[in-house]
Parts: sequence; C-alpha cells; structure tokens
Amino acid sequence: ALILRATTGSYAQGMQRQSVPDRVKTTMDKLTPALNLDADQQTKTDSVFTNYYTAQMKMFQDARASGNRPDRSEFQKMTDERDAKLKDIFTADQYTKFKGGVEDSLRPQRQNRGNQ
Repeated sequence: ALILRATTGSYAQGMQRQSVPDRVKTTMDKLTPALNLDADQQTKTDSVFTNYYTAQMKMFQDARASGNRPDRSEFQKMTDERDAKLKDIFTADQYTKFKGGVEDSLRPQRQNRGNQ
C-alpha cells in the first residue's frame, strides 16, 4: 500500500507539472526513435496518448476535488485500453520493445529532494 501511495503521489505530481500536450510531446520524443515509428504510427500513437493523458488528468482532478485518492482499478483499465490500441498500431517487435522497457521510461521519475 505504501508503494502504491508513493507511486501514485509522485505520478500525480509529475502530471501537475506538465500539460497534456507537453506530456504527449515528451512521450513521442522518446517513443519515435526508440521504436522507429513511421509517420502514420506517430500520428496514431500521438492520438492514443493524448486521450490517455487527458483521461488521467481528469481522473486525478476528480479525485482531488472529491478528496479521495484516484481509483487504481480505473487507472489500470485506462492503461489496458491504451495498450490494446497501441498493440494495433505497433508491429509485434515494437510492442514487445514498448512493454519490455520503453514504457518504463515514460513514467515521471521521483526527485531526490534531499540532495538538492
């Protein structure tokens, strides 16, 4: 539970720092060279991540407004839906590469505030 809380908290903080278009640009800047996406894949992937990050932002804002934590199962459902769409866009090799490590590079990194 503590890990989930820390992960969700740092993720939410990372989302507050960047707008949806900025997050999509950062994502595409990482995915395009890592997966060697062609122009059509880039357009479709951009759309998937725009919808995904917009839904995430809304979920976090709704949770904050209600004083509750974001629903982890809803977050997982959104991620699963995103991945299903990406699986249709990417080649089998690209999707395997995405799930095998490239996806992890998209998550906001926790800042080490003690050493700043």
